[in-house]
Amino acid sequence: MLQPKRTKFRKAFKGRIHGEAKGGFLLNFGSFALKATEPERISARQIEAARRAITRHMKRQGRVWIRVFPDLPVSAKPIEVRMGSGKGSTDRWVCKVKPGRVMFEVDGVSETIAREALRLGAMKLPVTTRIVAKEDW
Repeated sequence: MLQPKRTKFRKAFKGRIHGEAKGGFLLNFGSFALKATEPERISARQIEAARRAITRHMKRQGRVWIRVFPDLPVSAKPIEVRMGSGKGSTDRWVCKVKPGRVMFEVDGVSETIAREALRLGAMKLPVTTRIVAKEDW
């Protein structure tokens, strides 16, 4: 599971996800990529599930790059605890994804395998996505 080794602050505000991605919207490593088309928070478990689905379909050929990292702590209180008494402890780590952000890149396999692998990975994510290719640029 992805999570930071250390952070400046233990707990974070929820915040909102505004606007388009101002970075990380181009293909840098692979030939095919999975790009988000809506804003959402993606957890470390969802990123790992998508990565497993992609690598499993590619039968460990080629290469996969994960372009997002869950660096935002989300706190939660235990079940059946009364209101008040402060903020809960860190429950999971998430990544805020803006529309246009490239989340996964794939290279070293044929187009049909890459597209199907990215489609299977997209099913594990809570965002609507597009599969983009290097030739589209």
